[in-house]
Amino acid sequence: MAGHSKWANIRHRKAAQDAKRGKIYTKLAREITVAAREGGGDPETNPRLRAAIERARKFNMPKENIERAIKRGTGEIAGEAYEEVTYEGYGPGGVAIIVKCLTDNRNRTAAEVRHAFSKHGGNLGTSGCVSWMFERKGIITIPAENYDEDTVMMAVIEAGADDVVKEESYFVVYTQAQDLEDVRKAILDAGLEIEESKLDLIPQNTTRVEGETALKVLKLLEALEDLDDVQEVYSNFDMPEEVMSNA
Repeated sequence: MAGHSKWANIRHRKAAQDAKRGKIYTKLAREITVAAREGGGDPETNPRLRAAIERARKFNMPKENIERAIKRGTGEIAGEAYEEVTYEGYGPGGVAIIVKCLTDNRNRTAAEVRHAFSKHGGNLGTSGCVSWMFERKGIITIPAENYDEDTVMMAVIEAGADDVVKEESYFVVYTQAQDLEDVRKAILDAGLEIEESKLDLIPQNTTRVEGETALKVLKLLEALEDLDDVQEVYSNFDMPEEVMSNA
């Protein structure tokens, strides 16, 4: 899971850079809109919407943008009809990749994703070709600077979490997908601050890549992340720490 967490840190850093340019706001708004459409506009009863709003606030998305996106989802104001589409394929070295998109034009999105794969040494596959390698898990990140490891360990174990790993400046807590909400509430009740909680796809096995192949994998993942319709990119790569550190 360490590789997954390291890649998550790289993505977070890049998203923070994109937020400064306002580039990420479109993606955040789409997720809020679809979450509100699927589960209603109240974040207290809609975990997906609450997670989307929390992430938007983390990137300093203006409050009016968030409210407008919710109203588009609930139908209070007109907006595009986004649908969720997932693509699967292989990157350089045979690493498995899953790309989750929100789009109002399937043909455009498919063409852009296919082009990114082919340009960077990957191959777009058929539905289901790699998804069996991943498990849906709850992920909760806790800032490490304010808590010692024993305090966090005790709180998350009592909350019913599967595992907790120290990654750079965060404790990363893993839960079963269906337990995410209960564990999140228990951690908050224990007085700990949560940076983010969400459902994620975790690889059950990894593919090792090194050198130029590892760099090509990162370039493909970044190219996919840059596409406007792409919300999340998951991969089962394992690579040397120094390659990711210089990404």
